[in-house]
This record gives sequence, C-alpha cells and structure tokens, in this order.
Amino acid sequence: MNGTKTVRPFGIRDKVGYLLGDFGNDFTFILSTMILSKFYTDVMGVSAGVIGTIMMLARFVDAFTDVTMGRICDRSKITPAGKFKPWLLRMCVPVAFASFLMYQSGLAGMSTGFKIGYLAVTYILWGSFCYTGINIPYGSMASAISADPGDRQSLSTFRTMGGMCAGMVIGILLPILAYDENSRLVGSKVTLAAGVFSVLAIVCYLLAYKLITERVVVESTNDGGKGPSVGEMLKSALSNRALISIIAASIVMLLAQLTMQNMAAYIFPDYYKNATAQSLSTVCMMVGMVVAAIFAKPLATKFGKAEVSVVSNLFAGVVMIVVWVVKPQNVWVYIAFQMLAWLGLGVFSMVSWALITDVIDYSEIKNGVREDGSVYALYSFARKLGQALAAGLSGWLLEWIGYDSVAASSGAGQAQSVLDGIFSISTLVPALGFVLLALVLWFWYPLHKKQVDANVATLNAKHGRG
Repeated sequence: MNGTKTVRPFGIRDKVGYLLGDFGNDFTFILSTMILSKFYTDVMGVSAGVIGTIMMLARFVDAFTDVTMGRICDRSKITPAGKFKPWLLRMCVPVAFASFLMYQSGLAGMSTGFKIGYLAVTYILWGSFCYTGINIPYGSMASAISADPGDRQSLSTFRTMGGMCAGMVIGILLPILAYDENSRLVGSKVTLAAGVFSVLAIVCYLLAYKLITERVVVESTNDGGKGPSVGEMLKSALSNRALISIIAASIVMLLAQLTMQNMAAYIFPDYYKNATAQSLSTVCMMVGMVVAAIFAKPLATKFGKAEVSVVSNLFAGVVMIVVWVVKPQNVWVYIAFQMLAWLGLGVFSMVSWALITDVIDYSEIKNGVREDGSVYALYSFARKLGQALAAGLSGWLLEWIGYDSVAASSGAGQAQSVLDGIFSISTLVPALGFVLLALVLWFWYPLHKKQVDANVATLNAKHGRG
C-alpha cells in the first residue's frame, strides 16, 4: 500500500455499490441455501443424505480454489478501475449461469446416478469456481475502498443489508411462486425463478462496478513467484490467532444461520403445513435485521464489534432454546420467536465484514505484508465450509430422522416422528451455533476494542495517514 489516489471522497455511492455487490452474490447464494436441498429431494428424488455429502465434498475443492483465487487477487495488476473491481465484470455472467444450471427440473426423469452426478458437477462449478471467482475479489475490495475503520464498518453494514434485500426478495417470492396450493414444490417454477434471479444478479454486479471506487492503492505481490507459497501462507495462517478464531466464528455462525434458512423449506410446508408462511417469516427476519442495522454501528463504536456480538448471539441462542422447549403449535408464534433470534444474529451480521478488515490489519502488523486477497480467501473458504456443514448436517439429520423424499414428491406427507425431528433440527442446531459463536468471540478472538484501536493507530502511523 503506497498511498491514496486523488479521487472523490468515500460516500453513499460506494456504500450503495457495495450493497448491490452482495445483493448480486446472494441472488445465487441464498437461493442455494433456501431451495437447492428441497429441490433435489422433492423434485429430483435424490436422498437428503447424498445431497449433504456432495455439498461437504465440494468444500474440499474450495480448499484449493479459494486460496488460489486469493493469491491471484494479491498478484493482480492495478488497472484504472482498481485491483479487485475488474473481477466483477469478468465473473458476473459465469456465476449467474452456473447457478441457473443447478435447477433444471427437466432432468427429473433421468436416472438417479445421472442426477447425483449432475448435482455434483454443477454445484462445484457454481460454488468452487464461479462464486469463488467473484466473491473473493468483491470481499477483498472493502479494504481498498477506504482505510478508515468507520467507513469499513459502514461497508460491512451495507453489505449485510444487500444480502438482506436479496434474502427478502427470494424469501418472499419463492415460497409463493414455487409451491402449489398443497404446499408441494413445483420444479418448473423453481427453474424459472432461478433464471430470473440469475439475471438480477448480473444487473446488481454491473451496478456495483459502476458505483464503487477503489481509492486505497494495494500494490501487487507479483514477484515472479518468489513470494510466499500457498503452503507457507497456510502455515502462517495457522499461527494467526485472530484469523483462525474468526474462521471458527464464521463456521459456527453459518451453521446456525443457514440451518435456519435450509430448514425453513421443511418446517413450514411439512411441520406447519403452511408454505406461504415462509414468506412472512422472511419479512420478520428483515425487520429483525433492520433493527439490528440501526443499533449495530453505534453499539460497536462504543463497546467494540466483538463485545456486542457476544451479547447478541447469546440472546439469539437463548431464544431458540426457549422455542424448542415451548414448541409452539401456531406458526405465527414460531415466526415471532424467529424474528427475535434474527435480531440477535443481525448485530453480528452487521459487523462481521468489518471484523475481517480488522484481521487483515492485524495480519499486516504481524507479518509485515498486506495480503488482503489471501486473508479474505481463507475467510471465504471458512464461510463456504460453514455453508456446507449446515447443508450437510441438515441433509444427514433429515436422513437420520427418516425424511421420505418419495412421500414428499407424491404429497403423502411425513410421519409424526419425522415432523418432530424437523422441528428439533430447526431449533436446537441454530441454538448451539449461536452459543458457540459467542464463546469463540469472547474467549478466543483477540481483537477486542482496545486492541483494534491500537492496531489502527499503528497502521496510520506506518502509512502516514492522519
């Protein structure tokens, strides 16, 4: 990092642009968490356990592609548009098209082996290559947009709001459009919805490219291959307490969050016999997240990002334990409890992306080299590992409780023991994740407010920033 370009000051244009970037990301990411497993069990007739296993195995591919993409970003040449932003143009169409390929209901009549192979190939193509190719540069770009911690917190908040907007659009429209009057999933409607969301993702990425400005110049680490190898980078990461602990926090956070989202496709149409209630659930989730967005930044500024995240996630964990104990039979009562849990999770979601920029700063102080792409790549891999764990665990637990995909596709319904199991998975797994997240941030993660402020002062002095 050798200085700052003479460009317009950081402002609302950058924030909105960064919001739209995650809006584009989550048009494919949230769609996969909400419906992919349900689509392959109920429409394609594939076992939930097999689906979960494929999603887990794909993450082993990510161990290579994420880190490699991070190194590519760090070694990329600086263009007039910046170092990271050009990847939005290069990868927006491939990631959208790869997402669309996963939801082809016209292949439902093919053999089971073909459908399993098709899911594996398209899921890896989308997640391990195309999504990696756009998400890592996008996430790394935050530290190049501004060096100011307050600006980065704003970017983190707006990024989360972008994901919320995508989640709201998908969460409200998909249950209404994709299910019939008997709460059965209609494959052709899912395919059409996936196509529409892919087009919207491309539009969001192009708008993000137009609005965002990279103003902090992050020099390329292209040194003819003499820089740290991937193995050396991973060895360094293992000794980086801040990075390893935030990776652990990310995994358990996504385990909680995505299990709630994954299981929504089962608890509403199967347990509560009300698929359209999932739409209202999404609205209530949005309300909880908006309230969190209002309070997250002032609370984080006063008490510290990690500190407020501990309290908010303990609150969310307690809420989900209460839901499991009470076991409300009214779907609207269940949704009200969920909204409280989303409020607790929302505070951490609003500051999570600012936490990784704190880790990048810490790594620069510790190692003497700033490698935004590599650090973010490891963080991104952890997030996708959390995604896979949530999908895999949900699939394996559904298999364990006896979920019958044949009965689901025929409309015959599930046994009561299976329905009770769906409820327990939907509540206890998120509760465990929330509590573990709070413990990791309090006892393991080292960058609490005092340390973050000291790191910012150190880097400001190093780079001559006022």
